Amino acid sequence: MASRRKAIVGGLGAIAGAGALYHLWTRRPSAAAVRERLAGELASPTGPISVYHLGHSLVNRDMPAMLAQLAPPGHRYDSQLGWGTSLKAHWGDAEIDGFEAENAHSRFRPAHEAVDSGEYDAIVLTEMVEIRDAIRYFDSATYLALWAEKAIAARPDVRLYLYETWHRLDDPDDWLERLDRDLDRYWLRQVLGPALQELPQGTRINLIPAGQVLAAFVRVIEAQGGVDNIRDRTDLFARGSDGAVDPIHLNDMGNYLVSLVHFTVLYHASPVGLPTALQKADGAPALAPGARAARLMQETTARIVVSLGLSGIAA
Repeated sequence: MASRRKAIVGGLGAIAGAGALYHLWTRRPSAAAVRERLAGELASPTGPISVYHLGHSLVNRDMPAMLAQLAPPGHRYDSQLGWGTSLKAHWGDAEIDGFEAENAHSRFRPAHEAVDSGEYDAIVLTEMVEIRDAIRYFDSATYLALWAEKAIAARPDVRLYLYETWHRLDDPDDWLERLDRDLDRYWLRQVLGPALQELPQGTRINLIPAGQVLAAFVRVIEAQGGVDNIRDRTDLFARGSDGAVDPIHLNDMGNYLVSLVHFTVLYHASPVGLPTALQKADGAPALAPGARAARLMQETTARIVVSLGLSGIAA
């Protein structure tokens, strides 16, 4: 595996000038080509599954706990987290900031041990954000491919997913516009596509399109001037002790929406009608969206996940 990593990483820096441009171009398939590779339906799970979450604070502890409450009884999960951690750092080729703090809970399991165990039906891989920096400095596609290769070696029928996240609300290029553009420009063409090119034909890494669902839901809510206890996008995000909006981390209602996206993708089931009164990872009650807002969350999730066609779910 180490030699495989060296070969992939070394290949990226081996060519200079015009040759480098050609190399980068060949590593970036079109978004249409990625969509074609991920087209088609996977068989739906027939019962509870076990899931491993690899990521950072946009996974956090509460979202997987909410997912477990939405899932069929028997759903099991573990995770390894960090502060803004890249797939490269989780692999061991960079430092994991906040490792001890983020993994001081009963659901922690070391990433290499977990993936090598073959005990998980699905592995959800999360890249750091800013995604542009992850691609530029942390070689996202290579490390996504390495994690996928490791998972398949341990369990050939494992289901692999890339969790599409989001950027800061105060992004100067506009939060919604970037979510619209970045799916094809970065997530498909520069992360998923090149990673899939490193893997055997037929290997799938499907998408958990949380960023796309967030954007669609925000548009629905803001077009209506707010619904229930969600007035606009800021009501999905955490606030500091001074009341200032955290521009990147979600609150309970934001985590609930993202857990709906995970549920829909992982279980191939409609989220419409799922419960809203959930607990956080520490057992405290989570702040729930109002009934109408929750219904809009569920309907938006179902619509976007199916219409994108990147998650292995039939229309």
